[in-house]
Amino acid sequence: MSGAAPALGSPPAAPLRRARRATRLQFAALGVFAGAWGAHLPSLKQRYALDEAGLALVLLAAALGAVSTLLFAGRVVARFGARRAVLGGGLAMGAMLALVLVLPGLPVLLPAALLLGAGMSLFDVSINSEGSELEHLSGRAVMSNLHAMFSVGGMSGAALVAALLHAGLAPALQLGLIAAALVAVVAFAARGMLDTHSGGGDEQAHFVWPRGLLLLIGVLILAGMIAEGVMYDWSVLYLKQELGMAQADAALGYAVFSAAMAATRFGGDALRERFAEPVLLGAGALLAAVAMAVVLLAATPWVALAGFVLVGAGLAPVAPILFNAATRVPGVSRAAAIAAVSAIGYSGFMIGPPLIGGLAHASSLSAALTVVVAGAALLALGARWVPAKA
Repeated sequence: MSGAAPALGSPPAAPLRRARRATRLQFAALGVFAGAWGAHLPSLKQRYALDEAGLALVLLAAALGAVSTLLFAGRVVARFGARRAVLGGGLAMGAMLALVLVLPGLPVLLPAALLLGAGMSLFDVSINSEGSELEHLSGRAVMSNLHAMFSVGGMSGAALVAALLHAGLAPALQLGLIAAALVAVVAFAARGMLDTHSGGGDEQAHFVWPRGLLLLIGVLILAGMIAEGVMYDWSVLYLKQELGMAQADAALGYAVFSAAMAATRFGGDALRERFAEPVLLGAGALLAAVAMAVVLLAATPWVALAGFVLVGAGLAPVAPILFNAATRVPGVSRAAAIAAVSAIGYSGFMIGPPLIGGLAHASSLSAALTVVVAGAALLALGARWVPAKA
């Protein structure tokens, strides 16, 4: 991809540069949103007096909203363009983030979580579609850098929550201020995005269930995204509840995990040039599996924080490598491959956290987090079948 020529009919270089900067900012905004949401799950649990099963129900509602939105998000983006779709998704997730800690009870919280997940899903599909379009038009690989910006945002969001908690700012006020700032940033950045849309459905808008090698890649993405989603949504609660850290300190678990992912993804293109992608994917997954196993066995706060760094670094190559590998599967169009594995991967990202909640309710959170070890181990075993770059 990085050596490809720009597509015929590409916009001038200046609008493409502006669109890349705007899309980086949108990925960072999504990361801040995810970081603030993940870091405040203990606040949600306390506000509504939820046990692990109750919190899992809330996360499941968000997952259902996200996964169901995948059925039509592609058509929305194709019809209205990523710029307009990103505004709709950003407004929905911002509004729900501002409300989640001030609602009267669980019966109202569940539909709010559903809308939050739907907004996040539409936003995510929109900015990934914009990134894919930028790669196509410019001939430059940008997806690894964009996903790194998501990790930077996640780290920043969690670190901001930790600082605000130390400052004594009420959690509900924190989320209201963060949500308002995010909506403003999304609206500002949308002005620089490409104004491209088809006016109707096209091949990128349709979901096609993968088969054969594409199905294998989808399963590996599912395993990786389940592990990543679990780390985002349960790492803070693990440190607070299982290891006894204060919430303000526990929020650092999310921050260091995201920071490690960001640093590794910023260097991801150079690593992919030097090492075969199946080797890089397998080594990273093995590192993540071993590190998480050590975290759970040691059950010590600072070992956990160090382990989260290694888990983040190990999982960082999953999305950039596997999404690109999907486009190299013979007999499947690039658009159809990306649509299929994106839907499967995002489903895993959203399904993993509520799955952990159910397992934690049946046993313990520490035992449930072995899902991260299992997902990373599956990635390490399956990496050998991932098609390498030509």
